Amino acid sequence: MPHSAAIKVITFDLDNTLWDVEPALLRAEQAQRTWLIAHRPGTIENYSHESLWEFKKSVWKRHPHLAHHVSQLRIQLLYELQRAAGFNEEEARSGAQLAFAVFLEQRHGVVLYEEALGVLEQLAQSYTLGALTNGNADIYKTDAAEYFDFAFLAEEIGASKPAPDMFHAALEKSGVMPRQIVHVGDNPEHDIKGAQEVGMRTVWVNLRNEEWPNAERADSEINNLSQLPEVISELQRQVKY
Repeated sequence: MPHSAAIKVITFDLDNTLWDVEPALLRAEQAQRTWLIAHRPGTIENYSHESLWEFKKSVWKRHPHLAHHVSQLRIQLLYELQRAAGFNEEEARSGAQLAFAVFLEQRHGVVLYEEALGVLEQLAQSYTLGALTNGNADIYKTDAAEYFDFAFLAEEIGASKPAPDMFHAALEKSGVMPRQIVHVGDNPEHDIKGAQEVGMRTVWVNLRNEEWPNAERADSEINNLSQLPEVISELQRQVKY
């Protein structure tokens, strides 16, 4: 393989790749609920977990065009909850935006895996780093901001991984060939298969020691982010020889 295919760029999924997203999401949901109870009483208190889930599904079904726009979908849900509770159009619109802002603030309160910042700092010295996420986390609102050269969200692109759109955006932004990018992620379908299909190299972040599903394996697999620099170096050596 010619040296021209040397690795230049590393792209990262975010949720459950650089941090455990569940604690931040739970805090965000609770903050949103607290705001609604205080400022839009009657909007959410009378729903059980199951009935709220059914309401959410009805919103998703009626707004399929928002499938890849997780922020807009949540805002629509908040709006419809308030309208159903009897609040007028203006109150529901403003309340949806305000409640979402409360949610998003907590959503960005992620705690990176202990080894993540050191690994990113090391890799950023030699590679261009990018973020590709189906969620609505903004890498530039986290402690890892300084190490990233670009970031794309599914809701900006209009398509979620494993669709090729976000990977193509990374290629266009970085100006390299597919084999010069390594995509790092935890989801075998969204991250690994999606990146493979556009010709990128891949590293599976398997923190829970799960079994690989029936699909083409990633180029490498790690169970701790601290292993990533050496894995990238090994992939780089494979390019040269």
